[in-house]
Amino acid sequence: MFRFAQTFDDMNAVLAFLRDTANVRAFGIDTTRLVIAGHSMGGMVAVRTAANDHRVRGAILISAGDMGARRKTPRDSVIKGMSENMESLAGVTAAQMADEMMTAGPAWAFERSVPGLAHVPLLVLTADDGLAPSADALVKKVRAAGNTRVTTLHVATDHSWSDRRIALEAAVIRWLDPIAQGR
Repeated sequence: MFRFAQTFDDMNAVLAFLRDTANVRAFGIDTTRLVIAGHSMGGMVAVRTAANDHRVRGAILISAGDMGARRKTPRDSVIKGMSENMESLAGVTAAQMADEMMTAGPAWAFERSVPGLAHVPLLVLTADDGLAPSADALVKKVRAAGNTRVTTLHVATDHSWSDRRIALEAAVIRWLDPIAQGR
């Protein structure tokens, strides 16, 4: 069964794999340039991971969903929203996801990650999907905490960036270039 909490463990497992000495040698991984990215619920995972793993060089948030903030939404509304956005998730119901979010959500709220993001370079990409206000609030708080390396871009598109994938790709590549160059 899908669980939000499992996605945090999965991200940590990926980073552990990338940092494993044997994998570093085998694949030529430069562990000083690891950047994480997440879309939607994955954006929430990227926020939390970057706030807690200070070896990550930066984070890219694409239409990031602040699932922790949704805990304040009535359960029936959360279930409705989940049922409309479960896409390829299997083995879980919208009610199970809503219940997990209501229970564990306070720990996932973007606002809880602000101190850890005070020095993490961020690229925050928003769309016309209703999630921009929470991303904008995160940006404002992270900047107030002293982070001067936050880049934002809002694009008039849907949650999946269906008609703006090239613009999305270009923004990510532009933002990553200084990191690739070692700057």
